[in-house]
Amino acid sequence: MIPEELNQDPIVAAIRERFPDAIQEARRDLGELTLIIAPGHLVEVCRFLKREQTFVRLSSVTGVDWMPRTPRLEVVYHIESVARKQRLRLKAWAGGEPPAIDSVTPVWRGADWYEREVFDLFGVVFRNHPDMRRIMMPDTWEGHPLRKDFPVHGYKYSYADEE
Repeated sequence: MIPEELNQDPIVAAIRERFPDAIQEARRDLGELTLIIAPGHLVEVCRFLKREQTFVRLSSVTGVDWMPRTPRLEVVYHIESVARKQRLRLKAWAGGEPPAIDSVTPVWRGADWYEREVFDLFGVVFRNHPDMRRIMMPDTWEGHPLRKDFPVHGYKYSYADEE
């Protein structure tokens, strides 16, 4: 759902003109525009925003666990246009088991480690990522520590076994 006043926003209008079904929801919080993007349109919308709307900087990628909602994992992208002096927040749901979404690394190379961190801590698989492996936890670690169903005290793990 897009509020009428946001339909007039130039970014929203440009995306809707090019990709009519891409924006599922839009809102403005604390002066910053947030767009919920249909997962199947994420990469093409990001490419459009970078190439044609000057959002050249990806400042972060993170995840949110909305358990017990289905799908439960949301991926959040913070991008910036230096030329426009504007920030934009994009969100998309990662569905399936394991939860998966397309990688934006082909658009912003800097997404590489951010997406690996979300994979490691939340368990979201980024399809077409160049190096989808853990970045923070040991390779033998079981589970994803930022999920709401992860034990508060963690699993028993011995770092002494590693050499």
